Amino acid sequence: MKILIVGGGGREHAIAVAVAESPKADKIYCAPGNAGIAEVAECVPIGVDEFDRIASFAKEKEVDLVIVGPDDPLAAGLVDVLEEAGLRVFGPRKNAAILEGSKAFSKDLMKKYNIPTAAYETFDDAKKAEAYLETADYPVVLKADGLALGKGVLICNTKEEALEGVKSIMLDKQFGAAGNRMVVEEFMTGREVSVLSFVDGKTIRIMTSAQDHKRACDGDKGLNTGGMGTFSPSPFYTKEVDDFCKQYIYQPTVDAMAKEGREFKGIIFFGLMLTQKGPKVLEYNARFGDPEAQVVLPRMKNDIVDVMEACIDGTLDKIDLQFEDNAAVCVVLASRGYPVKYEKGLKISGLEKFKDADGYYCFHAGTKFDSQGNIVTNGGRVLGITATGDDLKAARANAYKAAGWVDFANKYMRTDIGKAIDEA
Repeated sequence: MKILIVGGGGREHAIAVAVAESPKADKIYCAPGNAGIAEVAECVPIGVDEFDRIASFAKEKEVDLVIVGPDDPLAAGLVDVLEEAGLRVFGPRKNAAILEGSKAFSKDLMKKYNIPTAAYETFDDAKKAEAYLETADYPVVLKADGLALGKGVLICNTKEEALEGVKSIMLDKQFGAAGNRMVVEEFMTGREVSVLSFVDGKTIRIMTSAQDHKRACDGDKGLNTGGMGTFSPSPFYTKEVDDFCKQYIYQPTVDAMAKEGREFKGIIFFGLMLTQKGPKVLEYNARFGDPEAQVVLPRMKNDIVDVMEACIDGTLDKIDLQFEDNAAVCVVLASRGYPVKYEKGLKISGLEKFKDADGYYCFHAGTKFDSQGNIVTNGGRVLGITATGDDLKAARANAYKAAGWVDFANKYMRTDIGKAIDEA
């Protein structure tokens, strides 16, 4: 098979590595890819938003399967464009990707179908939002309705913070058009857990659990980022939690989308909060998480191409999804100053140390080749250093050891990824 992966980050590198292990994959392309993905795929300089160019390229190369990685092209309807061109695509169509594309839609869906989530109100008028916040109970959570690269969420402890939040989201448009509407949500407390799943429109197969670290600095301080590291499995995701979620959250979400005429095929990522009143949905994503994919995919036993084809064909019920009885930890090496301002184009050394290191992975997120052929930094999150181990503590020790193998001038990382492992 010829396979095209759309995207150019750490998630797409993890997908590409998994696809490369499939005996079905004869040739892998990636658009646009990055310097790490270039080891396993032919990178083509086409942007993820160039739908017609992606379709033309896939037709010209007679691609058998297209895998769409990022959220923006899914929400904008890339799958529909490719399907209309006669291509087989893994990922939700536009009318299903709204599950992530609109916070207001997903909250309304959960309310309608009694899927456990936080109480909320939706506003498209800043004045009305401000009036509501005058009498709200604090803390509250403000969420930009649209896609904001994982950053459009503000936790406000006081009325003053909340009013400032309305200004930044709805009036100053800090997150662009994503802030045209806003959801105000009750603040939930508990452990956060990420659960990824494969879906074929009717059947859902749950992957192993993970936990992300969004804040830029140690101790969960600093600004929200796309994710500074993650571990899998979560020690807090017990059999009781799994049983509850399967009954009240996972299958009901798939069924709700089908009933709404929005058949979902692809990945549903469930962001859960394990509250004292039981698990509740924080958010849905319509694709692999980044960096969650970097710890979940290295633990998956199945051929990823088989599973993705089953999702497209509606035969997922025939797949027995299995994961290794081990653990994985990913530590993100970022550029100092991320997510605000940082230098790019800095040479990276030490990457060769991963070549024959079994159980160690270096997933490229923001890298490229310079004019001399050196691999240099090209983003805020540069590399995701992932390691497996017999248990979480061993995997964490391995990941931090491997993080020391690589260097670049403004290298920065959190030193406490997986701190919850010690609290379990």
